Amino acid sequence: MSQLIEKLNNRTALIGIVGLGYVGLPLLLRYVEAGYKVLGFDIDPNKVEKLHKGETYIKHIPSEAISKARPGFEATTDFSRVREADALILCVPTPLDEHREPDLSFVLNTTDSLVPYLRKDQVVSLESTTYPGTTDEELMPRVESTGLKVGKDIFLVFSPEREDPGNPDFTTRTIPKVVGGITPSCLEAGVALYGQVIDKVVPVSSTRTAEMTKLLENIHRAVNIGLVNEMKIVADRMGIDIHEVIRAAATKPFGFVPYYPGPGLGGHCIPIDPFYLTWKAREYGINTRFIELAGEVNSNMPQWVVGKIADALNDRCKSIKGSRFLILGIAYKKNIDDMRESPAVELMEILQEKGGEIAYTDPHVPSFPKMREHYFDLTSIDVTAETVASFDCVVVATNHDAFDYALIKKYAKLIVDTRGVYLDPADNVLKA
Repeated sequence: MSQLIEKLNNRTALIGIVGLGYVGLPLLLRYVEAGYKVLGFDIDPNKVEKLHKGETYIKHIPSEAISKARPGFEATTDFSRVREADALILCVPTPLDEHREPDLSFVLNTTDSLVPYLRKDQVVSLESTTYPGTTDEELMPRVESTGLKVGKDIFLVFSPEREDPGNPDFTTRTIPKVVGGITPSCLEAGVALYGQVIDKVVPVSSTRTAEMTKLLENIHRAVNIGLVNEMKIVADRMGIDIHEVIRAAATKPFGFVPYYPGPGLGGHCIPIDPFYLTWKAREYGINTRFIELAGEVNSNMPQWVVGKIADALNDRCKSIKGSRFLILGIAYKKNIDDMRESPAVELMEILQEKGGEIAYTDPHVPSFPKMREHYFDLTSIDVTAETVASFDCVVVATNHDAFDYALIKKYAKLIVDTRGVYLDPADNVLKA
């Protein structure tokens, strides 16, 4: 173990990043920046080819950053090269299945792909968000099936990812890193793995503590967003602008943190992670009613927004059926191209099912991507006075900075604003 720690500390270790998506690619770039050699693994040959050409496939990561890092890394689909790495960091998805239960297939299939090539004196870190117990219940038996003893021959840790795509205030280096190990020696290896590339490493007592930490972070957001979404519904019924209320409350210098309502939850964490805990809690005979209620409120928001759209059209002697809708922004949050769990997509599906004609504009998503559960054969349209005026309703679903909101307000027949973009009241603007 001492040789592994020394290689990690003096940056001569070869770092293997497994899964080169929104989490893995920034991590790869950070390790290269810190002076490590990196071997990136992904099952998608298109990603590997783009990286070797110095090209990006994630909009907020410029191609220049990949080209600059290119001498320090190699990407491959060949998992037999796992044995070359001194450290392996798993950054693969943990979605929900069709029954809204944890789908660990990506984690377990990836681990099974690594197992034949694991060797002594490696550290393996799982970064994928999951329920407490995954690392010791699922990964450890697979790793030890090789005959290697965790904590003695090979070292297993959990360190949850904390990426926030599109946030210019934080980088992979500056976001503190929580690390938990199966054993004390595993923890020591985990701290060494991240200590040279992250400004602050936060060791915790176990992998389960680290797993629960990530869930608490995201459930905290989900519950508070659920609260403010419910407050929005109450305020709307009372004729009160919830965004004005939030701005006023946020002037309190203590005891209040502003959260903002929207058309629903999006992204790879907030809509999904609470279900990982509620599922695992049932094993212990616990019903997480508070968390599930927040999830129910958040999941109902697209339907609530569609109800507001229907009412607004009705006031104009129109119906959803036969009306033309322009969805403004389809990424799950502003200024990025990430479509995962985007509530805008659910809005599009509901409106289309009700007979609406759908188009969208999003400078970050030029064509609608193929997704596991959703697909529209659409490309982003240009926002001009003529195009905006041709739609019966413009729905502000994602508030990208690039949109010309003044132009849209001037020419739109009806705007349904789910993000609080328009502060001043107007006859053609409905806040939803």
